[in-house]
Amino acid sequence: MAEQVLTAVRTGPGRTEFREYPMPDIPEDGALLKVEVAGICGTDVKMYAKPMIEGPVIMGHENVGVIAKAGREFAARQGFAEGDRVFVEHYVPCHRCEWCHLGEYRHCEATDWRTNADARRYGYTSADNPYHLWGGFAQYLYLPWNAVLHRVPDSVSPELAGIVTPLSNGIEWTLFDGGVGYDSTVLIQGPGQQGLAQTVAAKQAGASLIIVTGTARDAARLALAKTLGADHVIDINAEDPLDRVREITGGKGVDVVLDCTAGAGTAPVLLGIAALKRRAGTLVIQGELAAFPDFPVKTVTEKAITIKSARGHSYRSCELAVAQLESRRFPLELLTTHAFGLNDVDKAIRSVGGEGDGVVHVSLLPWS
Repeated sequence: MAEQVLTAVRTGPGRTEFREYPMPDIPEDGALLKVEVAGICGTDVKMYAKPMIEGPVIMGHENVGVIAKAGREFAARQGFAEGDRVFVEHYVPCHRCEWCHLGEYRHCEATDWRTNADARRYGYTSADNPYHLWGGFAQYLYLPWNAVLHRVPDSVSPELAGIVTPLSNGIEWTLFDGGVGYDSTVLIQGPGQQGLAQTVAAKQAGASLIIVTGTARDAARLALAKTLGADHVIDINAEDPLDRVREITGGKGVDVVLDCTAGAGTAPVLLGIAALKRRAGTLVIQGELAAFPDFPVKTVTEKAITIKSARGHSYRSCELAVAQLESRRFPLELLTTHAFGLNDVDKAIRSVGGEGDGVVHVSLLPWS
């Protein structure tokens, strides 16, 4: 095994520096992952442009690889051995608090960098911390005893396994938060990684009607949404989306709205509220709006709308995502559109941010 690990380190807004860190001596309850794929999503674009973590950070929170070295206690505790391919969740929870005991470790204080300066979360932790290798934009990743791992079947390629994070988010928000099931009618706003994953989850759950909206620049993604199971797609630059939803549903509206248009302002939320059926619909939103003046509370209460926030994923949704990939029921390889080597980290992130054509999901290959 090499004595030095090559990494791409974010040293400031939109700035990457290549550094070598010494290969760490792992403790008996730790391990090292040889990173095969680190996925890149819209969150990486935001964190790259406007970092919220001080110090050098090795980004990359959607990581797949092979366990290269495992301590005896780590192997016994985790049930994984050297040579196993795994998907690593970005959460590094304490496994002691109430949230962890409830299985909701995504809320654990030990992994929440927003409220805990000493939190551990892959892609969000300073490389100045012990073991240094806290992100997937590196040849190796450090795995502590409390890393959350999922086995990747031999039939699933590393690059395909790299979409487990957006796919698990789509499953979490569609099935568990949105309650989509048999005969549900669904409006999905935004055909990005999460929106396309939600399309698959809704189709798998038995939704009878799936509508996906996007803009003119999303033409290829809207076409992909149709391939993955959407019944209708709407270009909001060419048609009035509310009129079209009402036309498609015969004026009834939909049961569930899943908003994946993070950063698009208040318009998608207002559309979602209007597009929901007359009573008791569900709206799942992402928390990108700092404020919402004149929020239509009266309409929300009159229609008995339930609003839920989309935040991360659970262990169960990750397991379902892996099972979905293994099933080959949907051509999910169509989501893995671009791949870059470690020396092209900046280009890879910017391509997800809109500087590339036809980009859905980008894979960073540290050994390429």
